[in-house]
Amino acid sequence: MNVDRYAARILPPELQGLTELAFDMRWSWNHGGDAMWRAVDPELWEFSHDPWLMIETVSTRRLEELAKDKTFLAELTRQLEERERRMRESTWFERSHGRDALGTVAYFSMEFGLSEALPIYSGGLGVLAGDHMKTASDLGVPIIGVGLLYQRGYFRQALDHNGEQVACYPYNAPSMLPVRPLRDARGDWTRVELRFPGRMLYVRAWEVMVGRVRLWLLDTNDPLNHPADRGITGELYGAEPEIRFQQEIILGVGGWRLVEQMGVDARVCHLNEGHAAFAILERARQFMLRSGQPFKVALRCTRAGNVFTTHTPVAAAFDVFAPEMFGEYANRFAAAVGVGVEELLALGRANPRDPREPFNMAYLAARGAASINAVSRLHGEVSRRIFRPLFPRLPLAEVPISHVTNGVHMPSWDSQFADELWTESCGKGRWLGELEEIESNLGCISDEVLWSARSHARQALIEYVRLHLRRQRAMRGADPRQLEQCERLFDTNTLTIGFARRFASYKRPTLLLTDPARLIRLLNDPMRPVQLFVAGKAHPNDTEGRRMVRQWSEFATRREVEGKAAFLEDYDLAMAAHLVQGVDLWINTPRRPWEACGTSGMKVLVNGGLNLSELDGWWAEAYSTDVGWALGDALEHDADPRWDAVEAEALYRLLEEQVVPAFYARDARGMPVGWIARIRASMSKLTPRFSSNRMMREYVERYYLPAATDYRRRSAGHGENGAALQSWYERLAAGWAQLHFGNVEVVKVGEQHLFVAHVYLGEVDADAVRVELYAEPADGATPEVYVMTRGESLAGAVNGYIYTAAVPAVRPSTDYTPRIVPDHPQARLPLEANLVMWKS
Repeated sequence: MNVDRYAARILPPELQGLTELAFDMRWSWNHGGDAMWRAVDPELWEFSHDPWLMIETVSTRRLEELAKDKTFLAELTRQLEERERRMRESTWFERSHGRDALGTVAYFSMEFGLSEALPIYSGGLGVLAGDHMKTASDLGVPIIGVGLLYQRGYFRQALDHNGEQVACYPYNAPSMLPVRPLRDARGDWTRVELRFPGRMLYVRAWEVMVGRVRLWLLDTNDPLNHPADRGITGELYGAEPEIRFQQEIILGVGGWRLVEQMGVDARVCHLNEGHAAFAILERARQFMLRSGQPFKVALRCTRAGNVFTTHTPVAAAFDVFAPEMFGEYANRFAAAVGVGVEELLALGRANPRDPREPFNMAYLAARGAASINAVSRLHGEVSRRIFRPLFPRLPLAEVPISHVTNGVHMPSWDSQFADELWTESCGKGRWLGELEEIESNLGCISDEVLWSARSHARQALIEYVRLHLRRQRAMRGADPRQLEQCERLFDTNTLTIGFARRFASYKRPTLLLTDPARLIRLLNDPMRPVQLFVAGKAHPNDTEGRRMVRQWSEFATRREVEGKAAFLEDYDLAMAAHLVQGVDLWINTPRRPWEACGTSGMKVLVNGGLNLSELDGWWAEAYSTDVGWALGDALEHDADPRWDAVEAEALYRLLEEQVVPAFYARDARGMPVGWIARIRASMSKLTPRFSSNRMMREYVERYYLPAATDYRRRSAGHGENGAALQSWYERLAAGWAQLHFGNVEVVKVGEQHLFVAHVYLGEVDADAVRVELYAEPADGATPEVYVMTRGESLAGAVNGYIYTAAVPAVRPSTDYTPRIVPDHPQARLPLEANLVMWKS
């Protein structure tokens, strides 16, 4: 295919800079150029807010006019100079760690939610990935994103005359997207070749500019491919298992191959969920080619630089594939790396010896990474339970999964009014450093200024909803009178509640509809009215989710709630931004603990919105009485309909008795002083904590930098250290069954228990293990672990020793169990050596 077909539109020489500005998706969170783009074509701007689409579609006559407009050209020059200045500025990463500390992080994700202008996302996972990329740009963290460019992506939602969800799949024409072919050093369009059963697959690479960082996207819509293969990257999360499997091969194997092909020094590979776990195998293969080491050593070397983030709250959500399908695609790879297919299959199984067990992508990610993290504190607890099958002999508390609570990219989600407020109190660079003074600085903003910003944002949301409803009704053939009526719906001074997310059963999107009559009374209270905006999509194959969409659609069309409630079709990033910027209260009602994090509520923080949420995900660690309201008892009740009824009642009572009265309790000036106090506390305390700035700094300092250091150490000298570590592990595993305890005695010495254990190590080097005393956590604390000291050899024994330890006698000695565990200064334990021998 002629790549020039995908070149940007040729603009007049005076306007060439527009292409550069439009291609850089920094415009999606830096709104300094909005006025300039509005001047290009006000109507097109209001419709799209997409600079790339504008320069591709605006009339030639208008471009010629702009090329002669000195005022416009001066603003264009100013925007280009400002962008250049920003790109040259020192960043947090450079100041804190230096440019060369990390090399590059290759960040793999099945979806990226940067903007509605690039529709390659479906929900929270993609939005998180988009915010991750934007934050890396802000802080100067060297990252390259790797994903897929879908021809249709995720579905767009419409409702028919009966309120039924209709799935639409418009084509994503690359020429209308802010992407361009990724070119190599010779200027050729970069392609990656993958060997599929019986044929070669040609994968094209595209580039997206995200401020300082780049996103590379792969697609198979190449004329050289078979027609069926051209559609592999058609829909996000292909419905057919084999299509999904192929997508994950392209993302993981093709993605890492692209990174290598472009000569990137990617010391860290970050897997945002297990979809891209095949990158682990391809990375090891590439290291084999460079080092000459065997596959196991290559995997030991490269896993040191792999980071795995799990977002899954239930094991059933992991991607699993039939062994037969895996074998069909893995035969050639297995032969190339010198191992059997069964050995590869074992990496993705809880029981490596079970030939019937499917291949689990999350298990592969866990076995090929040096660190695993969940996305909230509570999700860390849940994930340790989910991954327990991989660590069957470890106590639950020691399953090696930590957490980094998600954050959101605040500049992408703040309204114009919130941005002005934050700039006045905290300065323009508030999200570019370490957020140390935000809480105290925000305290200087008066109640009047806070409330004025909230009122303006609420009005802006109402104007958006009116316009959206007008278009929504017009699509269903409403008459002119009905369309005109949209202009008078809703009220600027009414408490405005938002609820928007993916419609899935565990999120309980219809909990607020449990008693429709009670909700109608709440909305229509003459003294304290409420208005409600609801949005969300159900997966096309989710019958129950589609039923819940229909319930809300039908409720919102009831005459009793006209002008009080609306269901907004086609929830996307643009709509999400309007909602979180304007609502007074955000409601979230998942079943605990099935919301891994739930970042939607974080997005209202920067705008002064408050949260009423189940004590799940991030809200379980954020909630206090001064920042919002909580639902639930912080316990797990599974999908019990009786408990759903209890929480529905609690939700109504919270709204009726606390939330609504707090909003309408006014002082002599008409100010809701108590409500504003909550706004101030929420904005100042929670916004810094749940900013992606904090999240990114955690990833850099707790995960990326240690991973880069370990990878460099293991891979040095063609992997000599990695080979030594693999040799240590193989000797340890071979001799582990010989390890056992002899006598163990405990005596009370003063205020201590003295343990004396006889330990027989067989042929295992005594320096390769550690003998410990373990006690389960007491009163919800962390486990107690005491290292026992190796003493003299046991008389007459070969490689047997006396181990001793003294522990405080505050607990019974029977609480402590001796055990033997691996020990190596360079191994990530227990993740890399999942062995433990307990005293029976």
